[in-house]
Amino acid sequence: MSTAFAAPLLDLDAIDVGRLPKGLLDSRICADYRIVVLSKRNNRLMVATADPADQQAAEKIKFATQMGVDWVIAEYDKLSKLVEAQTTTANEAMDNIIGGSDFEFDDMATDPVVADATDKAAEVDDAPVVKFLHKMLLDAFNMRASDLHFEPYEHTYRVRFRVDGELREIASPPIAIKDKLASRIKVISRMDISEKRVPQDGRMKLKVGPDRVIDFRVSTLPTLFGEKIVIRILDPSSAKVGIDALGYEPEEKERLMNAISRPYGMVLVTGPTGSGKTVSLYTCLNILNKPGINISTAEDPSEINLPGVNQVNVNEKAGLTFAAALKAFLRQDPDVIMVGEIRDLETADISIKAAQTGHMVLSTLHTNDAPTTLTRMMNMGIPTFNIASSVILITAQRLARRLCATCKAPLDVPRKALVDAGFKSEELDGTWTPYKPVGCSACNNGYKGRVGIYQVMPISEEIQRIILRGGSALDIAKQASVEGVRTLRESGLLKVRQGLTSLEEVLSVTNE
Repeated sequence: MSTAFAAPLLDLDAIDVGRLPKGLLDSRICADYRIVVLSKRNNRLMVATADPADQQAAEKIKFATQMGVDWVIAEYDKLSKLVEAQTTTANEAMDNIIGGSDFEFDDMATDPVVADATDKAAEVDDAPVVKFLHKMLLDAFNMRASDLHFEPYEHTYRVRFRVDGELREIASPPIAIKDKLASRIKVISRMDISEKRVPQDGRMKLKVGPDRVIDFRVSTLPTLFGEKIVIRILDPSSAKVGIDALGYEPEEKERLMNAISRPYGMVLVTGPTGSGKTVSLYTCLNILNKPGINISTAEDPSEINLPGVNQVNVNEKAGLTFAAALKAFLRQDPDVIMVGEIRDLETADISIKAAQTGHMVLSTLHTNDAPTTLTRMMNMGIPTFNIASSVILITAQRLARRLCATCKAPLDVPRKALVDAGFKSEELDGTWTPYKPVGCSACNNGYKGRVGIYQVMPISEEIQRIILRGGSALDIAKQASVEGVRTLRESGLLKVRQGLTSLEEVLSVTNE
C-alpha cells in the first residue's frame, strides 16, 4: 500500500504519544475515520491512516482545518489503539456529562435495529448514555472481548469485559445511569422496556465500518439493585477461521474429519459454557456446507449466521422446542442436522433415531469430558444399544489463553512439579522448556487470544461393548487411553510442550 500510494510507512510503536500535537483536529473525526495527526508544517497536516484511499476522510479534514493532508500509512491495529488512547475514556466522558442536565430518552420510538456507529449526524448520538454504550461496544470489539457485563450494585455500577476468558473491570460509571442504560439496550435489542421483573433475551447489531456489522446477543437479569445485562459478541468470521486455527493436533483433526465425512451417525461436542463448542460445530458445518448437502440447525438462539445453512431459532413459548424442530427437519429431506443442545430425553431420542436412519447429527452436551458423556446419556434414560449404534465420536474441549509470542519467557519449573502436573518421565528429556506470561503492549497480561484443548474419542467396537454391558465412565476412559485418546490434561500438557500456553493455565482449565 505504501508503494502504491507513494506514502511513507510508519511504525506507531516508535511514536511518543505525549509529544503528538493536540487540538488540531476534532477527536470525534479521529475516532470516526481512525486517523491520528502526527505533525503540522505550514498549512499541511501529516496524518496517520490505515486507508489512504479514503477520500471522504481527506475532505473532512480539509473542511475542518482548512489545511492540506499528507498521508502516512500505519498498521490498523496499532492505529486503533492510539486513537483509543487519545480519545476521552468512557469514565471521564460520563463524569463530564452526567453532572450536567439530566437526559431523557426521547429517541426510543425511532429505534433502528442496526445501531450505526458511523452515522454521527443523528440527534440521538448527542445523548450521553448512547455515547457511553457506543464506546463500550466499540471498546469491547477492539479489545477482542467475548462478553460485556453491566452490573448495578447498591452504591456503584460497574462494566466488565471478558477478554481471553478472563473478566476485567473496565469502567465505573455513575449509578444514576443504570435505568437509562438498561432502557437503551432493551430498545435496540427489541425487548419489552416496561418489563423489569423477569429475565429477557434479545439481539442487536452494531455497524463498525462500511461493510462490517457485528451481532450481539443480549440477556437481562433482575437483581437486587437493578437489571444486570450481559452482552455476548457474536463474530460470524469465527466460523470461517478453519479447523487448523482451532488447535486440533493432526491425529485429532483426522479423527474428527473422518467422523463428519461419514454418511450418518452422531458427533457430540461437550464442555462447559464458553468453551468454544459452537465455533467447533460451525467449523464442521462450514466444511460440510456444499451445494449437494442439505443442512438444518436448531439453536437457542442461532449465534453465527452461515449462508447455505437453514437455521432455526428455538422458541419455547411458541411451542417450537428442539424436539419439534427436529421432527420438522426429518420431513425436510436433510443430510446434516445440528441440534444446539440435547437437554431432554425426547430431543435425545429423536436425534438418535435420525442418526440411525441415514443422517449426520451434530450436537452438544454439558459434560466434563468425553467418557462421562456416554454415562450421562445412559442416565438420561437412553437405551445403551441406541447409544452404541448411533454415537460415532465425542469431542470434549476447553479454551486456554494463548501465550503472547512477543513477550513470553522461559520458566524454570522443578522436575517434580512437572511430574505432579502429569508429565511422563520420558517427556522430560530437556528438548523443550515451559514458558510463562510476561506482558507487553501487544497483549493482555502476557496472553493474546485462546487455543483449544481437545479430547477426541472415536467410539470403537470395544467401547461399544463397554456401553452395551453398562460400563462406567472409568471403564470407557481406560479403554480410550489404551486406544491412544489423550485426556484433556494430556492434551493441555502437549500445548505446554509446544510453547502455546503456560502450565498454570492448563492446570486451571483441566481436572486430573
